[in-house]
Amino acid sequence: MSSLRPVHAANLPKPVGPYSTGMQFERLIFVSGQGATNPATGQLAGADATSQTEQCLKNVSAILEAAGSSLQHVIRCGVFLVDMKEFPQMNEVYARMFGSHRPARTTVQVAALPGDGLRVEIDAVAYVP
Repeated sequence: MSSLRPVHAANLPKPVGPYSTGMQFERLIFVSGQGATNPATGQLAGADATSQTEQCLKNVSAILEAAGSSLQHVIRCGVFLVDMKEFPQMNEVYARMFGSHRPARTTVQVAALPGDGLRVEIDAVAYVP
């Protein structure tokens, strides 16, 4: 019998579509793409890639913590940018928030993201130590 269960962080809003914010299978956690919505205000954390990247990773972190993990246990991230010119700003925040930990990563430019003003979206795969 497998141990597959949805993961929801109590302080984050429920998904707007037919999906879970995260799914845990045994010790693996799959986090759906997280935008830069600040859960305290319901608004975007800012209009720039720097503030949005930080909020995206805070939201990913909240889901991981709800499953008993953290950013330090991330194996892989996917980063989606509306404009690849914002890569340096995203990368600076990403490096700061992950510290010396360096998960595998894919970064792509996309035509649009779901949400007015959204510049960055990040998903992740992690494990529970």
